[in-house]
Amino acid sequence: MNPFEHILKVCCLFCALCSASFTTVIAQPYTIYPVPQQQLPLPDAARFVAPVCIVAESGIDAATVARAKQVLSDHGVQFTTADRPQKAVTNLLLGINASHGIADKEVARLKLSRHVFNLPKYDRHLLHLNADKQGRAQVLIVGEHTDAAFCGLASLEQMLDAGTNDMPCVTLYDYADIRDRGVIEGYYGVPYSAEVTKDLFRFMARYKMNTYMYGAKSDPYHSQRWTDPYPTSITPEQLRIGYLTQDMLRDITAVGHATKVNFIWAIHPGTAFTDANNNEVLSQIMHKFGDMHDLGVRQFGVFVDDVGVPNDDATLRLGADRLTALQRQIDERWNRKGAVPTDTVKPLHYVPQLYAFSWVNAEQARRFFGSLSSVPEKVRIYITGAAVWSVPNSADLATVREWLGHDTSWWWNYPCNDNDVTKLFTMDTYANFHDEQHITTLARLETSLKGTPTLIINPMQQGEISKIALFSVADYAWNNRAFDNHQSWEAALPAVVGKKYATALRKLAPYLRYFDADALSYLVRNYRRSVEAGKPSPWALVGELRRVIQACETLETMKNASRHEDVLFYEDLRPWLLKLKAMATETIARLEGKKPTAVDLNGNPDFQFPILTGLGDGIDLSVKTAEPAAEMLQPLLEWLREQGTEQP
Repeated sequence: MNPFEHILKVCCLFCALCSASFTTVIAQPYTIYPVPQQQLPLPDAARFVAPVCIVAESGIDAATVARAKQVLSDHGVQFTTADRPQKAVTNLLLGINASHGIADKEVARLKLSRHVFNLPKYDRHLLHLNADKQGRAQVLIVGEHTDAAFCGLASLEQMLDAGTNDMPCVTLYDYADIRDRGVIEGYYGVPYSAEVTKDLFRFMARYKMNTYMYGAKSDPYHSQRWTDPYPTSITPEQLRIGYLTQDMLRDITAVGHATKVNFIWAIHPGTAFTDANNNEVLSQIMHKFGDMHDLGVRQFGVFVDDVGVPNDDATLRLGADRLTALQRQIDERWNRKGAVPTDTVKPLHYVPQLYAFSWVNAEQARRFFGSLSSVPEKVRIYITGAAVWSVPNSADLATVREWLGHDTSWWWNYPCNDNDVTKLFTMDTYANFHDEQHITTLARLETSLKGTPTLIINPMQQGEISKIALFSVADYAWNNRAFDNHQSWEAALPAVVGKKYATALRKLAPYLRYFDADALSYLVRNYRRSVEAGKPSPWALVGELRRVIQACETLETMKNASRHEDVLFYEDLRPWLLKLKAMATETIARLEGKKPTAVDLNGNPDFQFPILTGLGDGIDLSVKTAEPAAEMLQPLLEWLREQGTEQP
């Protein structure tokens, strides 16, 4: 190649990259999370003209129709329903691909591509927003099934957030890279209240998550008293530490069905599951599953984690045989031919004793997972990777696939704080990797995660605050390649607390964590240097701490907010928020030469919260103290106390 040809090729490549980049920018008329796989802008704009007529094909279920109504009513749009589109209004057509129904035929009439339905992906759907000759919006959502159309409504909901007039016309072709996306409530600590769980379901529906496995370690009816039915009533103290009644569970499962978040109730029979002398264990499990089915549960899990890893062939074989038999009994009881569809039960989820395969050598791991290869493939078997706190990666999945013979599901211990219970993880994904001492600091999410149909996270004891991390995990699980760590986190804050509180939360997020914000660390060091030089100059530090206090006061108003989810968020945040504000207030006073009363940083009940530890018969209740800004601000305050009053 001569120099001229080389320069020409470089220039062409540069122009192509610039063109691709420009195309990406202009091809995103809407900001939607999780980031859609493809947005194709159309030349016109449209306006919603009420009453919007919802037209749903027969394959669209009641929950999806109800969701469409909710999306419209939440945006102040009146609606009606009909069997066919109406004139002079906006029509919202909901249908199933290849159904030959009214929405499916509209895809053909508009000559829209169906390529998305041929991809080996999940929840595939298209959303087409166009304008008629009078500029009235016409919306078409067609999914591979009703659940996929439900996901399309999540996109429409966010599109409407910007207003119902002058909406850019667009076609979205969308799908998920990972089938099961959501939460595993499997941490050691106080289980979520029914109110928090239901709120999480609603949040998950908005951001296209569909799976919630319940295996709260400190719920005695999950582990310690796994054969007993849930109680019909509980005491106020039991309510405070996460106990659930039968009515609460009925309510939880009803909201799960309405939001299409599959609530999987898991049982933890411990060593009984592989005890050769216990011939009643399967009948006991099935009896409890029957109780839970009566409460609305339509999928079950079995946990045998954290009770010791068996190594003998007889125990390994017994575990696999019993798991297979349990799946067969479930199918015989609830999935017989002719069963009512709403009564059927989806396949089991199983968390084995060896969920972190680096605990044993390669030969033992091969034998362990090899023993489970005889279990029906539809039973979903979980790992946490090579280690307990591994970040999802294709290499670990490929290793287990070789032993097991098929893909495994991933239980991701993130942003779980049961080993860091006094800390909150409120930052972006990669900053949280740094802050969580058990996670490899430099780990990164792959642009194409291969080998798992499931990615569910084990969150913090603070369910509402865990939404920040959950938002970005949902973003990643839906579209691996498009995940942008920082942008996703920035979008998470208003998604979790709304625009009213997002700025204050953005300010405080680096201070609510154990490791202080870089800005504060810089100011503290500069102040200490000025003191050492004999010219104390605290004013830049004081200014920053005043801004922190102002943000604290903004978030404190959440306790009286009109949105119930804001009140729940405040309750989660309260110990960290109040302690941060108290430390900042006393620090300012001392920097200004005053002599305030020292705040009790360790024994103040305002800064404390309950924590449950243990499993089975070893569940204990204790109290812990929050640790916000513990790296720099708290040591600075303690140093100022030792120095006496500082004179600026």
